[in-house]
Amino acid sequence: MTKQVATNITWHEGETSRAERQKNLGQKGATVWFTGLSASGKSTIAMALEQVLIQRGFHAYCLDGDNVRHGLNKNLGFSAEDRAENIRRIGEVSKLFADSGLIALNSFISPYTADRDQARKIHSDAELAFIEVFVDCSLEEAENRDPKGLYKKARAGEIKGFTGIDDPYEAPPNPELHLHTDQQSIEESVQAVLDCLEQRGLFKKD
Repeated sequence: MTKQVATNITWHEGETSRAERQKNLGQKGATVWFTGLSASGKSTIAMALEQVLIQRGFHAYCLDGDNVRHGLNKNLGFSAEDRAENIRRIGEVSKLFADSGLIALNSFISPYTADRDQARKIHSDAELAFIEVFVDCSLEEAENRDPKGLYKKARAGEIKGFTGIDDPYEAPPNPELHLHTDQQSIEESVQAVLDCLEQRGLFKKD
């Protein structure tokens, strides 16, 4: 748990309720958290899903692991401590998105169970939906894809602490949705997430 450092601060309650924001948008806010190995298809699915949702008139935004590290988390590396802080920050940001009524689509390797559980707790404490999607792909297939050449560099010793090679990936034991992207197409995966969101009533006004 991150220590509270700032002092002399007070939470300022807004005048607009979450229910009002949801009614205005015609949907319920939520965070959909895509986790899996590099090259498993997380970002591809999340961005395809974002496009489908927008085209259908819903409000969504994709937070991608690499993209966020160009700005908000540009000062973080890939140590266990930095990975934990990376996920903590994104958990807080996506909570704000969900509270606003948007559907945050988070694409992060997020290899450690404890870090993902903390992101979930941030949402549950705020009574916001958190949907963990395990984008499951065999290491062999991920290495065959290797669109950024990262596995090749990791195997050559040019990258240290690379998830799946010399750093562990802790698979979610009970995700809300389990995709198998070495067996399912992008379209099938996107539809599976859409079905999951609809079953949870996220497309309905209160």
